[in-house]
Amino acid sequence: MFQPVSLFIGLRYSRSQNRSGFVSFITFFSIAGILLGVTALITVVSVMNGFEGQLKKRILGLVPHAVLSAPEPIENWRQVAEQLQANPQVLKATPYLESESLVQSASQLKGVLMQGIFPEYEKDSSIIAENMQVGRLEDLVAGEYNMVIGASLARELDVRAGDKIRLLLPTKTIFTPMGRVPVQRTFTLSGIFYLGSQVDNQMVLIHGQDAARLLRLDSDGVSNIRLYLDDAFRAKELVSDLQVAPMNEEFQFTTWDKTQGNLFAAVKVEKNMMWLMLSLIIAVAAFNIVSALVMVVIDKQGEIGILQTLGMSPQGVLKIFMTQGMVNGIWGTILGCIAGVLVTSNLNSLLSVFGVNVLGSGFIMQQLPVELRWQQVVIILLSALLMSFLATLYPAYRASKTQPAEVLRNE
Repeated sequence: MFQPVSLFIGLRYSRSQNRSGFVSFITFFSIAGILLGVTALITVVSVMNGFEGQLKKRILGLVPHAVLSAPEPIENWRQVAEQLQANPQVLKATPYLESESLVQSASQLKGVLMQGIFPEYEKDSSIIAENMQVGRLEDLVAGEYNMVIGASLARELDVRAGDKIRLLLPTKTIFTPMGRVPVQRTFTLSGIFYLGSQVDNQMVLIHGQDAARLLRLDSDGVSNIRLYLDDAFRAKELVSDLQVAPMNEEFQFTTWDKTQGNLFAAVKVEKNMMWLMLSLIIAVAAFNIVSALVMVVIDKQGEIGILQTLGMSPQGVLKIFMTQGMVNGIWGTILGCIAGVLVTSNLNSLLSVFGVNVLGSGFIMQQLPVELRWQQVVIILLSALLMSFLATLYPAYRASKTQPAEVLRNE
């Protein structure tokens, strides 16, 4: 434990003015550097958390976490879906059909991905249902041949709700007096969604039974079931557990990371690099404490010699300067944490006050996504204190090795 006298003297030294104003200048900037570094780290990491959360919500809310597929339509797909959803780690099992297609309006032709869905299964799991600008997914009724498309695609095709759109399936053809032509059907545009991503321009939704008819399948034919899990990042592990269930050997599971995994890996690497770079800023600021304390030790050598002649041990001297250095580190860290939390909590308001638009017009989000995680704040606080502690060791050790006889001879 610290001796009370060492603690007392260390605190006095941290508050006293040095004979060299330059020492006080370095001390001030070491505290300010830690403060700014901690503030920046908390703010940037919180923004990265927010972007990561939005990415999870928008990508993993649309892309299925896992897909069960079969080479032929699944005859008892409702039973299979119920069996999958009985697993507590499966939030939703939704059937769908899929095919590459073309859509044609009065003025444009566009290649898209057609999905045949069953609205009664989608309403609680699809992010599209939450982002409908016009109409509802429930407007997709079997036999009425309605269609839902993205806002970008609607602008490109120059269509509005109620307009007619022709859907063509190049992979399916029929014989006519004019030869083989793609299967096609005219649909009524009943809904428009907006996700602010490429999906807005690449996907069209129709009812599953309408899709089955176009694909020349049984009206209740389904060959894919997508799964939404309680933890998408454990998809491979959870899928392995699901495969233990008694299912057809031809069923195959694929997980989201095969198509989207690289994107999340890149975000994670970027986040870790931000941690590293901003931590180095804190480290540089913390080690300014070394310079300040070394100068303090030189400035206080006479007093150190007197204390040693009065009986203070080298360990006592060591603790004096460790106390002084840690006081600087604690001040910078605590003030930095307070400033970081305040800036993070009011970041969008501050940006508005200064008229700064970070995101620009191309983002669906109007404000920076911010997610403050208190466990990260604690980790940053402890890391900054550890760096400050390490920075005190060398100057304090050097002070403890002061020879009182030599110092007092030169006084």
